[in-house]
Amino acid sequence: MTTAVIGQPISRIDGRQKVTGRATYAAEFDVKDHAYGAIVRSTIACGRILAIDTAAAERVPGVIAILTHQNAPELAYRKHKAGVDPAVGERLHVLQDDQVNHQGQPIALVIADTLEQASFAATLVRATYAPERGATDIGRAEPVLPTQQQTDQGARRPPETRRGEPEETLAAAPVRVEQTYVIPRENHNPIEMHTTIAAWEGDQLTLWDKTQWVHNTASEIAAVFGLPAENVRVISPFVGGAFGSALRAWPHVTLAALGARIAKRPVKVMLSRRDMFYSVGCRPHTIQTVALGASREGQLSAIIHDAHQETSTYEEYSEALLDTSRFLYSCPNVYTRHRLARLNIHTPTYMRAPGEVSGNFALECAMDELASALEIDPVELRLRNEPDMDEHENLPFSSRATRECYRAAAERFGWSRRDPKPGAMRDGRWLIGWGMATANYPMNFSKASAKARLMPDGTAIVTSAASDMGPGTWTSMTQVAADTLGLPIEKVRFLLGDSRLPKAPAHGGSMTMASVGNAVQAACQKARDMALSRSGANDLGEAMRRIGEDIEASADVKPGDESKRFSMHAFGAIFVEVAVDPDLGETRVRRMVGAYGAGRIINPKTTRSQCIGGMIGGIGMALMEHSAVDPRNGRVPNATLAEYAIPVHADTPPEMDVIFVEENDPHVNPLGVKGVGEIAIVGVAPAIANAVYHATGKRIRTLPITPEKLL
Repeated sequence: MTTAVIGQPISRIDGRQKVTGRATYAAEFDVKDHAYGAIVRSTIACGRILAIDTAAAERVPGVIAILTHQNAPELAYRKHKAGVDPAVGERLHVLQDDQVNHQGQPIALVIADTLEQASFAATLVRATYAPERGATDIGRAEPVLPTQQQTDQGARRPPETRRGEPEETLAAAPVRVEQTYVIPRENHNPIEMHTTIAAWEGDQLTLWDKTQWVHNTASEIAAVFGLPAENVRVISPFVGGAFGSALRAWPHVTLAALGARIAKRPVKVMLSRRDMFYSVGCRPHTIQTVALGASREGQLSAIIHDAHQETSTYEEYSEALLDTSRFLYSCPNVYTRHRLARLNIHTPTYMRAPGEVSGNFALECAMDELASALEIDPVELRLRNEPDMDEHENLPFSSRATRECYRAAAERFGWSRRDPKPGAMRDGRWLIGWGMATANYPMNFSKASAKARLMPDGTAIVTSAASDMGPGTWTSMTQVAADTLGLPIEKVRFLLGDSRLPKAPAHGGSMTMASVGNAVQAACQKARDMALSRSGANDLGEAMRRIGEDIEASADVKPGDESKRFSMHAFGAIFVEVAVDPDLGETRVRRMVGAYGAGRIINPKTTRSQCIGGMIGGIGMALMEHSAVDPRNGRVPNATLAEYAIPVHADTPPEMDVIFVEENDPHVNPLGVKGVGEIAIVGVAPAIANAVYHATGKRIRTLPITPEKLL
């Protein structure tokens, strides 16, 4: 078997399609004779609909139908819980009753011949409400322990943990820090907005949809309409960014299918940018208090991390806010508590590195505050508390490269030249700050399937119902297939994004390569072995010429007992330089270095791109992103890209270095990969916040760090 393909910086196989406009996204499929659906949304956060007046809208030329809870058919809404659905609660039953649960909830669907007709008619629909007092302010809500918490892969975890005697030890610690850190609600805002085209043929439904999990969308919509899952086909070959917003099948998918059934023709429903803020999840608002106790030599003796986050009134969505604090550093006395504040909002969802990135922000800022109190270098403090094992799970790490990441990133960054005194480093009138943080994210591995077909002409087609929202799945899977088969990469074609293909897990949680990649490797190895065995040849091309017909093999992979024997995570270190204008409070990130121990790197070119994207996302989290919420009604006044600030090219540092520390981990999965999509954003926000403190002497504990907070 050749190893000339895995590990090579192959350019994106789908790159030419994307830059020439030939890559087809959900809204671009040319489905014959389709109509358009426009969603009418509630203007209150809580209450009941007394009446809906659709008369004016019905008179608009081209209007086919207007659906409300008063005339929409009753839907089955069978039970459906996938790994991305909250374990507790029930999803929104769209247009099934008069109850309003959140601002922006769909209350009607207008179907018309053109988008303009549907959109205009939707503005004429008038609803009368009986408003009720809702909860829209996390600061006034009483948080409670969740009924049940689960990991990204569905495993249960306790909302409250304790080891040792953290409170007593903290009280007696020679050095203590205790602070509260706040992260506001953030919205995903990918460039491609959500769209679904639905078309029925009898009881067979086809959905062209923006989704990160085609089989889950098929199963969910089948459950909603009371259909067998095989009656629903979902097609999604390209996803223009999603960051977690497309893991679930949100109400607009149901509305498209419902509209198509009523209109008796295909219907396209496209969300606007403003719609995205009320309908496809968000990173929840979190409030976290972290207390650290340590000896004067910097050895941690106690960690207390108490956090709560917002969720909806109808589902319990909870994140892995506290997982990092339970194991990242060696400490004998640790207490964590995670609570939920039930608000009249739509259910939050996974957003890049969900939970870990938020909890890491609080912990890593607190560690920097402890380093300042002790007058110990922040890197040295972390090295003094480097654990030999996962002290929460009482398991050895399958591999842990934090020391190597600190060393490699610090050396590349020039950390040894840092003056530790806040405000001491300048570049002309600009205040210069250097900060760092540790990054971590779990290695996730779910069951997956793939199929490999070898042809007599020496080419191969490999398939799995995976997704690609940007990390390079098309390319990396082709590399694994070509490498395993021993074929040139141009002889291999990989297909994804169709629920008729072999099942794949959610395209999230950094699990795609660990899951689908291993299924692809297994299917290709099986097909290769079959061909060589049948033909007696030593070369695959010669084997297929001798056989003269297609050879096909399928493979299913799933995790073993590795998670019971090892604690499996990717680790990293982020170093950042910021410049702060002392008069204007403007903060600029000048350079950034990230070092990662993430197992085997299949394609260093696309993987580096993933890390750069995560770093830029972290800049947005630290300095810009904030969904403002009007506490009177739950409305988001900045629900546009004109007012919801995200990083652009001008905000990107001219120097962004990515280092992959060599890490051979034989325990995590056959390919030895851990994934980088999620970890790339972890640690960036606290590194920036710590750098801002180093530049100015001001601790900003509520994100984003905007000029008014520094002045």
